[in-house]
Amino acid sequence: MNNIILVPTDFSEVCENAANQAAEAAKFFNYEVKLLHVIDKNTKAFLKEENLDAGSIDTRLKDIANELSEKYDVKVSYSSKAGDIFTTISDVAVEIGANLLYLGTHGKVGMQKLTGSFALKVIINSPVPVVTVQKRKFEKGFSKIVLPITSDAGPWEKTKWATFIAKQFGATIEIIQLEGAALDTTVKTMTDNFEESKVKYSVKVMGKGGDFVQKVIDYATSINSDLIMIMTNPDTNWASYFLGSYDENIIFNTSQIPTLCINPRKFNWEKIVNY
Repeated sequence: MNNIILVPTDFSEVCENAANQAAEAAKFFNYEVKLLHVIDKNTKAFLKEENLDAGSIDTRLKDIANELSEKYDVKVSYSSKAGDIFTTISDVAVEIGANLLYLGTHGKVGMQKLTGSFALKVIINSPVPVVTVQKRKFEKGFSKIVLPITSDAGPWEKTKWATFIAKQFGATIEIIQLEGAALDTTVKTMTDNFEESKVKYSVKVMGKGGDFVQKVIDYATSINSDLIMIMTNPDTNWASYFLGSYDENIIFNTSQIPTLCINPRKFNWEKIVNY
């Protein structure tokens, strides 16, 4: 790991927003930012239609990198690489030793289809946690992080990342626990770690009736949360791993709150951040 935030971009508005939020986070983390454009068939079609050469991609990336570097006082590099967004992004993340990936998404549309439903495939292929960002702008980092607990799977990954981010930003962890004795032990393990690390937190227990996802989004909205953290489908069989409706509804939440998606340990165990 080289303390790098990777930001794929197709130059859309949401990718610009993701790049700005990534650069702001990099300043708090003391990380670098790496912009990436994957040159695929969509890029080639766009260049042909606009009568542009491939060099125009690097020129555009350079301009964005310079702007971000000047605005946030962080190191920003860039690269363009031929390939496929579903594999090239994850390959580059491993190649450069990225710790985190910021991904712009706004539902089901997008010039390069880097956003929308295609973004879900990028998330599940990522070897590092992914922060999904929509059009809504968030500034000054994170202050309230909502952490839904629906199973006892992956408490270590969630605890490590929640602690790391909360300590960097001075944020409070807002745990939303699905009612159940089995989860009490999991939450106790996590809160013990938060206390040891001097991280502020609160715990809210919700009953099993009704739409839990909507309860999470409504609660996050009501407290002006600026990040929701989820473990993506931890109980799904590895061979057919995919994102379910729970993950999608959180990621594409109508309040447009950024979501930190942590894949199960098999996908990202080597990338858990040391704090």
